[in-house]
Amino acid sequence: MRRTIGLGLGAAALAGTVAVAAQAIDAYKPFIAPPQGNTWEAAWPPPPGLPALPPRLGFGAPATPEQIRGWDIAIRADGSNLPPGRGSVADGEELYVTHCASCHGDFGEGVDRWPALIGGRGSLTTETPQRTVGSYWPSAPIVFDYTRRAMPYAAPQSLTDDEYYAIVAYVLHLNELLPADAVLDADGLRAIRMPNRDGFILEERPDTPNEACMANCRQGRPVRVMMDSRQFVQPGSGSGFSEPQ
Repeated sequence: MRRTIGLGLGAAALAGTVAVAAQAIDAYKPFIAPPQGNTWEAAWPPPPGLPALPPRLGFGAPATPEQIRGWDIAIRADGSNLPPGRGSVADGEELYVTHCASCHGDFGEGVDRWPALIGGRGSLTTETPQRTVGSYWPSAPIVFDYTRRAMPYAAPQSLTDDEYYAIVAYVLHLNELLPADAVLDADGLRAIRMPNRDGFILEERPDTPNEACMANCRQGRPVRVMMDSRQFVQPGSGSGFSEPQ
């Protein structure tokens, strides 16, 4: 009995701690647009007068710098956290043929249902938008981030940083954003202005609750059938069920 009561009290205390932590985190929402403008690359500052972040819940152990370094590969759109290294368009062409062309085509045109990496410039406002590196991506550093994080498809993160710089240089060259004799490094990647750079903004939206209604949800309103699927598939046609199941 003592053990049962002790476990119950421990669970109640933990639930209370989690509830307090959730309330404290909820206070950080919604964020407001930064004063320097609502753009995709501007950091949104937290609203003023926020409470302190909740304390740790007491689980696990602090991550060591070595552990953090293994996971901390994310690169922001402004190029923050880009690794040292460099690669040429010429070297990138050979690497691209070896690791990328089987899916994306010899010149980035795409193979079968694998996505194209080139083309589509000016198509985003049409009825047939083509979202490629050259037409859609707003930032060159995140091209590097995604390529290193997820490619080659069969062995992501298996190449060196120099090789990833070279492949990205070649892909940008295919999109006419780098000359054939270019050598790309972190500074050069940050300096590239992508064609769709101004096509992304952060939209300020209010938080909306996600509460399931469990009782008196209709509030006196009648339930009406707005559409019947049988108008599309006639009963007895042999396509699916003849009557609603």
